[in-house]
Amino acid sequence: MQDEFRVLSLNIHKGFAVGAKRLVLGKIREQLRKSGATIVFLQEVVGANQRHQQLAAWPTESQLEYLADTVWTHHAYGRNAIYQHGHHGNAILSALPFVRYDNINASVLSFSHRGFLHGTIEGGIHLVCVHLGLFERERQLQVTQLIKYIRDTIPKDEPLILAGDFNDWRRTAHSRLQIELGLTEVHEFCRGRCARTYPAFLPLLTMDRIYLRGAQVVSCDSLAGESWRDFSDHLALTANIRLL
Repeated sequence: MQDEFRVLSLNIHKGFAVGAKRLVLGKIREQLRKSGATIVFLQEVVGANQRHQQLAAWPTESQLEYLADTVWTHHAYGRNAIYQHGHHGNAILSALPFVRYDNINASVLSFSHRGFLHGTIEGGIHLVCVHLGLFERERQLQVTQLIKYIRDTIPKDEPLILAGDFNDWRRTAHSRLQIELGLTEVHEFCRGRCARTYPAFLPLLTMDRIYLRGAQVVSCDSLAGESWRDFSDHLALTANIRLL
């Protein structure tokens, strides 16, 4: 069983650059490939959008398939936000096969559709991709649900990687995940604090995280491509990890 991985997490902002509606999905795919990641956690991935299909640069396949291409031959998508002309949600790309995956509804507000995408790959390694809500009370309820879900479904002796956009600039979710689940946040472990990832052009807020249990951090970094204008409104986080 493989015991060393390179992990990446990024909110892709539906494939558009900051500001003007300029599709940069190709730039994102290029940077994901350059990262050398084994496992990629993505948020705000468009599963289908009839309006965006009119754009000349819009891929003929789904965003998930376009980003995965031939690099990550195994992938999972969790549809969360559904609207008249399409849907978007979380996704996980993996170089290793999935044993199973499931999408758990974590919506609290009628206008904010969220979910936890839980995949298990070979070796009993659990991957959970999240995108929590914008409001503090909403996030508190979602974190309570997430903690209960992990306790109920993921054995403590099996490796867990939890990653995504937590929208947790107040770090209240961060404290609970550490205390109640015994998780380690990779950038805090390496650098002494969680990475500032938003907004990409002047990162001030610690929105994105990678948490581990049953694995140790070897190194970590963040990236925004050659220019933040050609990337998401978030920085991507990367970590090299080793299973215990």
